[in-house]
Amino acid sequence: MLYWFLKKILVGPLLRVLFRPWVEGLENVPTQGPAILASNHLSFSDSFFLPLVVPRRITFIAKAEYFTGRGLKGWISRSFFSGVGQIPVDRSGGKASEAALRAGLKVLKRGELFGIYPEGTRSPDGRLYRGRTGVARLALQAKVPVIPVAMIDTEKIQPPGKVIPKIGRVGVRFGKPLDFSRYEGMENDRFVLRSVTDEIMYELMELSGQEYVDVYASKVKSQLAAKKALAGTAAGDAEEARAEG
Repeated sequence: MLYWFLKKILVGPLLRVLFRPWVEGLENVPTQGPAILASNHLSFSDSFFLPLVVPRRITFIAKAEYFTGRGLKGWISRSFFSGVGQIPVDRSGGKASEAALRAGLKVLKRGELFGIYPEGTRSPDGRLYRGRTGVARLALQAKVPVIPVAMIDTEKIQPPGKVIPKIGRVGVRFGKPLDFSRYEGMENDRFVLRSVTDEIMYELMELSGQEYVDVYASKVKSQLAAKKALAGTAAGDAEEARAEG
């Protein structure tokens, strides 16, 4: 109920008026039956604009931190993401993510749409990064098509770290469904999973026009954070040296 209330009455109409989202290829999204919507990830607002333009309900996975916060902010975040039916995922990878993938499989087996960001996290610089193979495992296990989705210019209205978006126009571009039935029964083959994931990422690159980087975005974010911390330490040492001098 909260999902449709936000989409149809509270948030949806406001987003349409302020940001005038344009859409291409919506006919590629099936009107019934299960499918995976695999999207690039530029901004927190992606999870608002993609459901806004698709008539059917989409269930996403969301990082576990949205469900574990403390205080008023944590309660609001937890209530919102739980209320709209999002599934928490531990982004440390490996076995920690298996529960979220199983939950996604349940969504697909119910004949619904499941949204996922193969990069695993938002792009730190607007480029498209290497995909995680969870999307491939889901597609092969559930035997469903994958619809590639390119979010356009959402990072311009709400870049990482910005809470309140600025007014601007954004777009959503849907590609043709990708059929991986030729790999049936190979969902445990890591080479097949990588091949399927890379095919999805190639389609996202073509749809979005982004530069592709064959590195995980999480690794790049860790490197940027380390550099920032190092720079902060160096600045502190310099300030201390000046004070002593």
